[in-house]
Amino acid sequence: MLKKLTKIQKIMAIVFVAFVVWMLFFDENSYLIHRELNKEIEQLEQSTTYYKKEIKKDQRTIKELKNSKSLEKFARETYHMKRKDEDIYIVEIDSVK
Repeated sequence: MLKKLTKIQKIMAIVFVAFVVWMLFFDENSYLIHRELNKEIEQLEQSTTYYKKEIKKDQRTIKELKNSKSLEKFARETYHMKRKDEDIYIVEIDSVK
């Protein structure tokens, strides 16, 4: 059934297995390193999409703030700014029950 392997074939099989193990686990281009790098690439791609969305949102905000009325509204709501003759009362609603 199975013919006996010659000494050279045994050595070649051992070298081949050692080569495959080396390439999969120990080499600088190993499968494990590629897997880590692919995970890092995915994280970086996710962060770039997040930051692109944030940039678009900020660009819309900047475009809206070029109008003086919307700039005044933003300053009043965000930084609680007021005119000299006004009083501001901040009402906070406690949503925790």
